[in-house]
Amino acid sequence: MSADKPGEQQPLDAEIVESPGTPPADLPEPDYSDNGAPSFDFVRDRIEKRYTISVGSQELAGIGGPEDLQSLDKKIADRKEAAKDKLAEIRRSMGKE
Repeated sequence: MSADKPGEQQPLDAEIVESPGTPPADLPEPDYSDNGAPSFDFVRDRIEKRYTISVGSQELAGIGGPEDLQSLDKKIADRKEAAKDKLAEIRRSMGKE
């Protein structure tokens, strides 16, 4: 092969340059002090997490809050009754046409 041909590219001779590296990141404050006591933020976050999980579990179970199980059962029954009435209305309107 001849290097004199037009349009033919020659490989480049390059050297590898090492990156200077990344500076160390600032670490967040530890959750415990040197003597082993938890920080206030750590304790507060744990308490808030437990409370949030508790409230969410109650909502999913349908317990507690302003509505109890009986009122939820009544709402479900009312919706079923309204659905039956709407279906009957639709059937009547289709039969008249």
